[in-house]
Amino acid sequence: MKKVLNLIMVAVLTTAATSTALQFGDFIYSDYSGEIWITGYTGLGGAVDIPATIDGLPVVGIQYRAFDDCSDLTSITIPDSVTAIGNSAFKHDGSLTNVVIGTNVTYIGQEAFWGCSSLTSISIPDSVTSSIGDYTFLYCGGLTNVMIGTSVTSIGKDAFYYCSNLKSITIPDSVTGIGNSAFEGCSGLTNVVIGTSVTSIGSRAFQWCSSLEHVTIPDSVLFIGDLAFRGCLLENGIYFKGNAPSVGAGVFDSCDQAIVYYMLGTIGWGEIYAGRPTVLWNPLIQTDDGIFGVQAGTFGFNIAESESGLVMVKACTNLTDGIWTPVQTHSMSNSTVYFGDSSWTNHPSRVYQLSMP
Repeated sequence: MKKVLNLIMVAVLTTAATSTALQFGDFIYSDYSGEIWITGYTGLGGAVDIPATIDGLPVVGIQYRAFDDCSDLTSITIPDSVTAIGNSAFKHDGSLTNVVIGTNVTYIGQEAFWGCSSLTSISIPDSVTSSIGDYTFLYCGGLTNVMIGTSVTSIGKDAFYYCSNLKSITIPDSVTGIGNSAFEGCSGLTNVVIGTSVTSIGSRAFQWCSSLEHVTIPDSVLFIGDLAFRGCLLENGIYFKGNAPSVGAGVFDSCDQAIVYYMLGTIGWGEIYAGRPTVLWNPLIQTDDGIFGVQAGTFGFNIAESESGLVMVKACTNLTDGIWTPVQTHSMSNSTVYFGDSSWTNHPSRVYQLSMP
């Protein structure tokens, strides 16, 4: 029986599964063994709240293409009872500007929000324990803000393809892979934080992210696919925290200003890596130049490095909990730069370290 129910769930997520169609207000639904799946919508659009129950039974899912091509839908609220959003559920809803996803959704299907060009922000809850599916937010050109929950396992191919107004993205530590063309064409993207569990970055994953100023590759990354960062600005550098990953062809093509920075003690680096020149990233806090310490009420020090690049100063007030907070980021230019912390007196103790950006 459990196997049959699982097969039904796969069907309603990915196809128009056969079941008796019922009507509740503007919603068409089906009852699968006491669990309600929304299968269609007949209303006039505007702001829509999906009910948590129908006839006393829980609404647990939104079926394949249930709201696709609802051109007048402007807002959708998905209740906490829902655990799954099917493939293409809101595809081509061009007027949709706001989506609230309930806190118990574990699955968001492929193409779920494809072409929702007016959608400006999306928060994927921590309850989502699967991949962000292929093409999920493809051509969502209005997206400026995306929050990815801390349990998402991977980002599918073309997931954010040509979301050209997306400014910043943080990929959580739960993610192990970034799919092919996942962020291709996100030309407004200036900042990317890649989580510490990502092992592979797919082909063209960030191709034509022309505003991306720098990227830091964690030591977990073992492979970077063909053309992954082609056409990215990367004028402030590419920073590798681990050994040199295997790379495909043309990874940094048309990144004419980019310099690759690698850390002391890592291996696999030559003078050129993936077509770009390399530099050892090795900034040092100067303690014996007469500047280290309190100057005019500010605690500070000079940072020296032989080459250009970015260096972030982090601070910690309790080494037991090990929480390091970014304080300032400096651009090095073949000379020393001064770091000053005027708020140092606000803490009983304060420890500093230098980090890649």
